[in-house]
Amino acid sequence: MGGQAVFSGEHEQLRKAVRAFVEKEVTPCVAAWETAGRIPRTFWRRLGELGLLGLDFPVAYGGSGGDFLSSVVLGEEMARCRSGGVAFSVLVHTDMSSPWLVRYGTEAQKRRYLPRVLSGETVCALAITEPGAGSDMAALATRAERRGDHYVLTGRKIFITNGVHGDLYFVAARTGPATAERRHDGLSMFLVERGLPGFEVSRTLDKMGMRASDTAELAFDGYAVPAESLLGVEGRGFQQLAAGLQRERTMVAVLALSGAAQALEDTIAYLRERQAFGEPLAARQVLRHRVAELATDLEAARQLVYHAARLHAAGEECVREVSMAKLLATEVANRVAYHAVQLHGGYGYMREFPVEGFFRDVRLWTIASGTSEIMREIIAKRLPL
Repeated sequence: MGGQAVFSGEHEQLRKAVRAFVEKEVTPCVAAWETAGRIPRTFWRRLGELGLLGLDFPVAYGGSGGDFLSSVVLGEEMARCRSGGVAFSVLVHTDMSSPWLVRYGTEAQKRRYLPRVLSGETVCALAITEPGAGSDMAALATRAERRGDHYVLTGRKIFITNGVHGDLYFVAARTGPATAERRHDGLSMFLVERGLPGFEVSRTLDKMGMRASDTAELAFDGYAVPAESLLGVEGRGFQQLAAGLQRERTMVAVLALSGAAQALEDTIAYLRERQAFGEPLAARQVLRHRVAELATDLEAARQLVYHAARLHAAGEECVREVSMAKLLATEVANRVAYHAVQLHGGYGYMREFPVEGFFRDVRLWTIASGTSEIMREIIAKRLPL
């Protein structure tokens, strides 16, 4: 997935380096990591050594000082490793949690956490979703009650990627009341470290796909968080989270599309090699045309994602465009997955073929970071209906 109109020469140099790393050090390991249900600590530290955990983070804290499109390149190339779970875990760390620390953290918080986050010593997780609250963040029930120089957290979080083996959790909790007119008031964000009484991983969740990424249910029962661990402004947590959603949803679209592109490449290679009725399957017009349609869908979605990414990188209003990109990219990726398995025939149903894993992994993308139904509603609200 390239594009000279989108990416600079520096971006393409980064792409070449990340692709070589993924092919040599990631792809050969994903089968073992999928079986283990987790990524080893050595992988995180290796990412840190290569400077891949802070591509657009300030140099002062150990980052590379690049731009958001550098992260897009990272997402595209990581998704080619044929494990959605590996790519998702990495992007949760780099794009869906730690950027809030850069944007809203105090200088003391940045100095304390960012060097270890960017070196891979500290693994990050975003803890928003609850058993009774997903896309509707206003329904969050986890509470943080101020008591002297601490906040006391009580509640549960679920579907937390990197939650089992993470170190630093970005936790959303209710610190004040909401009103019928302003349901999102009273939410705050906290930096929560594991290892203290009152915080436990209550369950390791067993998922259909994304097997290499550990996913947890978390329980807070009187967990005391120092007041200086408040991230940003008390009561403005929803606004802070909303400001980061466009980055998160753009990266979900990037991961879905790049994984789909790899799955289509695998399918084309299979069709060229597989013989039936005396000729390669790739010679069959009905199959060639199906691949042509999928390639067209991918390219259309890719250009929309790049458009949204450019807008976000430029700091422009892009809620509608990002929602469109996320919706189209994830729906197209699921179509590619369906047909990739179908075009492989019986082999597509076998675990030894990567398209089988992609079929399971890609199903998450129309749900995570806002369902397709939510995306349609966001888009509709921005149309003259």
